[in-house]
Amino acid sequence: MPEALAAAFGAPREFAAIDIGSNSVRLVLYRLEGRAIWTVFNEKVLAGLGRDLGTTGRLSEEGAALAMTALKRFAAVIDGVRPARTFVAATAAVREAADGQTFCDRVAAETGLIIRVLSGEEEARYAALGVIAGMPTARGVVGDLGGASLELMRIGDEGLGRGVTLPLGPFSLSGEGPFDAAKLRETVARRLKPAGDFKTDTLYAVGGAWRTLAQVHMGHTRYPLHIVHQYVMEAGEARDIARLVARSSRASLESWKGLSKKRAETLPQAALVLEGLIDRLGLKRIVLSAWGVREGLLYEALDDEAVGADPLLAGCTALGARQGISPGLPGALFGWIQPIIAALPEAFGPERDQTLADAVCRLADLGARLHPDHRVELAFDQVLRAPIPGQTHAERAWLATAVNARYGGGPGTPEPDTIAHLLTEDQRTGARALGLAIRLACDLSGRAPQLLVNAHVAVADGALMLSASDGYADVLLGEQTRRRGKGLAEAMGLKLDIRNGG
Repeated sequence: MPEALAAAFGAPREFAAIDIGSNSVRLVLYRLEGRAIWTVFNEKVLAGLGRDLGTTGRLSEEGAALAMTALKRFAAVIDGVRPARTFVAATAAVREAADGQTFCDRVAAETGLIIRVLSGEEEARYAALGVIAGMPTARGVVGDLGGASLELMRIGDEGLGRGVTLPLGPFSLSGEGPFDAAKLRETVARRLKPAGDFKTDTLYAVGGAWRTLAQVHMGHTRYPLHIVHQYVMEAGEARDIARLVARSSRASLESWKGLSKKRAETLPQAALVLEGLIDRLGLKRIVLSAWGVREGLLYEALDDEAVGADPLLAGCTALGARQGISPGLPGALFGWIQPIIAALPEAFGPERDQTLADAVCRLADLGARLHPDHRVELAFDQVLRAPIPGQTHAERAWLATAVNARYGGGPGTPEPDTIAHLLTEDQRTGARALGLAIRLACDLSGRAPQLLVNAHVAVADGALMLSASDGYADVLLGEQTRRRGKGLAEAMGLKLDIRNGG
């Protein structure tokens, strides 16, 4: 681990979380570097523990057997990894089943895993904390749909609000008999009545079924960036895809690319619940969250300093620091490019533009150890698709465009259609200019902060002005600086003015 990263975050730690849900049983191993959270192992089994809950009130025998096999394996993995902390949590199926405690006792006896059975309120709270961990500025209502229940909790400027759990998981609805969309719509509407005071513009959707719905929507709209976290569906679009799923036969759903048979079994009910929420809550948009209860448990265990950090900046720091750069370079770059930022049109608002520029500076040497013949494409792809939360899809595209320019990539980027779909022309132009400014700063200084402070940039009277402190002009304002400066000036629609005085 590079010294820069160790100094910033201390020693990394491994955490493990086992989530025993009504439909899936999952183990996730995380590596924590301060506020930066990386998923390093993720395995699930669609056991269907709650499959029979609506009809028998008990756990599915087949599901319990599958879950037990999975949990024995997960216990062995944890024993081998020996993480610093392990969380084992069960949700609605185990909570509500008559034999739920018996199952927990058997798991403890056969695997040594002690299960914490979350109440409905706790489940809603941890789902909301997971959303906040991945999207600190989220405001609205979190909806976590599991196999047996739906948890809702409001999140706002004052923090977490009241939570509610409702019997609206697909397995809870299966007790209504054979699938009948019209009848189930009525059932969903009736069971959603307690959610009347959760009206909001934005639903943060948590749960595998809704992630699958989003992936179906991506496929139908040919959306270019296949990342579910912070994917946004407008309410009308979500309603259309929900109705498409609800009227599709089981055989038809099973034939859809990427849709498993077990997921196809429950997806129509999940679609109807989403449709009902759009109506009941007056939703305008649905934002998908890949983070939920597991990450909420993890987030609660962080210290105050880590909780207060920006997840985007923390992730970019960790990713960039692995290249072994000077720990002082990102900060020096960020200060040096301030005149450039001030001269560019706003991309996402003044405060957010500063955060994104800071993030790009932390990624300034991401390609240092990549092959030079492929550096542009590899660095661009890493930034566009890095599993770093706290950024919208448009912001991902902006950061990737800036990094592309930082490494000498052309205006088109390696994925011009993706970038054009996600960014306006002004946003693309601004991102490219910022990347070229960082390229100029890195190349004129040799990435040495102590040299960079002796070079100066300004924008005034239609010109990009470069100068150096006394005695540094010959060192810093050579031919390569002229070439890099000319490229930046052209990208900003300016003329280049290089001055020898400080």
